[in-house]
Amino acid sequence: MTNITPPRELISQWLDEFYDPAAPSGIMPGESTIHIATQAAQWGADQELDACVKWSIDNQHPRWAKAVQAARRPKPPSLKEQAMQAWCRFQASDHTTADEMMSDFTTIRRALEQLND
Repeated sequence: MTNITPPRELISQWLDEFYDPAAPSGIMPGESTIHIATQAAQWGADQELDACVKWSIDNQHPRWAKAVQAARRPKPPSLKEQAMQAWCRFQASDHTTADEMMSDFTTIRRALEQLND
């Protein structure tokens, strides 16, 4: 699932329209409102994606369905892929902070711990 969050200003506008059309703008929504709006946006996006995938399968386009699903809901890199990226950063001396380096060490350690002896 991708994080699809409406802008706070838009949520504020929706709240103004719902609670009091004459209310001045600038009402900042609380975290629960942001969460609900985010979940609603995600649900809507998921419904749209599911409908597109179903349509493409129904119309003999299964490769397109897989491609659009992969593009719109990419899977995060595996631990192995993350460790390889970290290793590449070490080889290129591409760390800008000690925290980045420690994070990469941790990723590589976690990947190594998953290997069988």
